[in-house]
Amino acid sequence: MDLEKTKEGDFDVGLCLEFQVVAAGSSVAKLNLRKGKGSSYNVMSGGDNSDGDLSIVSNNSDSECCSSSMVEVERGPSCVSFTTFNILAPIYKRIDPKNQSLRESEFRYSWLSRNESILNSLLAESSSIMCLQEFWVGNEELVHMYEEKLGDAGYHLFKLARTNNRGDGLLTAIHTKYLHVVNYRELFLNDFGDRVAQLLHVQSIAPVLQNQMGSLHQEFLIVNTHLLFPHNSSLCIVRLHQVHQILEQVELFQKENKLKPMPIILCGDWNGSKKGHVYKFLRSQGFVSSYDSYADSHKQWVSHRNHRGNICGVDFIWLCNPNQPRKPLKTSWAEAVFSILKYQLRKASLSEDGAFTFLKGDNCANAVTYLSFHEALRQVKLVDVPNGLCIQQFQDLWNQADVDGNGVIDFEEFKQKIWNSTCPEPVLESFNGCMEDANATNEHETIGFKVKKAMLFPREVERGHWPEEYSLSDHARLTAVFSPAKMRCYGSQKL
Repeated sequence: MDLEKTKEGDFDVGLCLEFQVVAAGSSVAKLNLRKGKGSSYNVMSGGDNSDGDLSIVSNNSDSECCSSSMVEVERGPSCVSFTTFNILAPIYKRIDPKNQSLRESEFRYSWLSRNESILNSLLAESSSIMCLQEFWVGNEELVHMYEEKLGDAGYHLFKLARTNNRGDGLLTAIHTKYLHVVNYRELFLNDFGDRVAQLLHVQSIAPVLQNQMGSLHQEFLIVNTHLLFPHNSSLCIVRLHQVHQILEQVELFQKENKLKPMPIILCGDWNGSKKGHVYKFLRSQGFVSSYDSYADSHKQWVSHRNHRGNICGVDFIWLCNPNQPRKPLKTSWAEAVFSILKYQLRKASLSEDGAFTFLKGDNCANAVTYLSFHEALRQVKLVDVPNGLCIQQFQDLWNQADVDGNGVIDFEEFKQKIWNSTCPEPVLESFNGCMEDANATNEHETIGFKVKKAMLFPREVERGHWPEEYSLSDHARLTAVFSPAKMRCYGSQKL
């Protein structure tokens, strides 16, 4: 949560066949890391060889404060569990409604006790992967406490500070008994919000399948991030650009490392609800919200209460399977920006004809010109404003709208690309489901995930209620359990 936080306005992977682990207790592989430029991460050793589930939940808790959020989860031997949790950095936690400048960071006992309770709840749940946001990287004592306790429990830790010495950042913990980190990359979004992300290529220690080619291990990419809060409508573009940057980096990472198709999981505090543009953009890219796919997608759950008492659902664990059809990234991005433009036009009470007239400006011809389009976007504060669209982004948007490339946008193009444009759900089947050459035609089996279970803690938030006694954070903790599943995918590589 930032200092200025305020309120912000089905799953189907096809035919999935579950299968069991054929071997367990493999030796923990050596961690191979690549350090991002200009930043650091800590790696803590731990774990041993053992048979059993990929993650075990204990019912023991050292704190009454977090005992109400303990729920045992049934997990198969090949399942992988993910937890995302914004733990509210003490430098942002307000402790006196009458003195908004007073923060928990000034009171050691308070932040130390709360973070001990957070650690107890995380260790009791013992997920395979923990993704934390608002981790107070600027305090050595707190950092050491997390390193020591999670390291002793068998986790490798990766921490990444936000740029410009903001004080907080991200922490991702990987349980070495069950998972091996093949590669790690730090992503710097270089925006005014100083946002960052962590990208990890992870492989299961135990194989999940045997075939003629030998033992196969579950592989996937995981991202941990914390998006900017949209304090005003102009920042919707910034948040959309942040997600676009992350997905671009994921694609680049896959191409550079020549990775086969594999699941992609995005964890974090997205600072936006299911009604927002970022949610729709990710859906158009083939991602599904694990909690919404497991529970009723229309369920009015919440995961955050800000300092004004407003509650909303902003924390997600997104899953995109390798067989999931996906539009080109640039196409989905343009559709999302057009959706924002349409929202602004409708907000001004413009009809379809009125919106087209507005985009035409003073142009006498029955078409929108490049200059009139730019002027219209300037008036709705999408260009020529701080954090608005850059010149190249505007050009990309124009190219998408000018379908026939004749230099103007006629009324039919306006209706097709702007007024009636949506980020469709589900994604059209005609798009390639694997991030490879779109011309690749051979079909093969790959290993993806299906959502076995997803839950929020404290459990009251699943019903849209925020319990007054909950004090671990201003965010709920979200956990999802995935089980491996065989699925068909198009591409040049085979398992």
